[in-house]
Amino acid sequence: MGRELLAALSADRHNRAIHLLGRRAPPQDDPRWVAHVVDFARLPALPRVDEVYIALGTTIRVAGSQAAFRTVDHDAVLAVARAAHAAGARALGVVSAMGADAGSRVFYNRTKGETEQALAGIGFERLVVARPSLLVGDRGPLGQPQRPGERIGLQLSRVLGPLIPAHYRPIAAQRVAASLIAAVRAGVPGQRVLLSGAMQ
Repeated sequence: MGRELLAALSADRHNRAIHLLGRRAPPQDDPRWVAHVVDFARLPALPRVDEVYIALGTTIRVAGSQAAFRTVDHDAVLAVARAAHAAGARALGVVSAMGADAGSRVFYNRTKGETEQALAGIGFERLVVARPSLLVGDRGPLGQPQRPGERIGLQLSRVLGPLIPAHYRPIAAQRVAASLIAAVRAGVPGQRVLLSGAMQ
């Protein structure tokens, strides 16, 4: 998801500089990219920016435990948001997940919901939360091969197609990125949630 956000931001020639936070520096494909190799548990002060986009996320299987998953999908997301807000960012766009609910009995959904809830309390002028359904895209370059459940979901969607409610249909990561950026830049104050069907 982060690659698609970066591609969309890079395609906009009005962006004078694009700051990237990560554990490794990406190949320098655009002279406007400014890479910051960071430890998300100990973020330095960030440069001043107008907008921030967060697409941090993992799976419990990849992380190895619920605690490790929460460290990424909750703690690191909040750390970046708070650091960006302290640096002057007025708008935040974040990729969450369908079913995010702080009151859910499902750990994954509860963690996503608690993260959204905490983000709303930071004080951004504009907060846009994207809640995509099953993301369509090649995860191989990220070392994240397609999971069995995703493969089955995609196969079912090809067969059932229009019978599946819009919010539950697989959605291209590029579409989520474009929708999130457009919503952030629409300039509407307050919090907005983009459900998957609305981004299709």
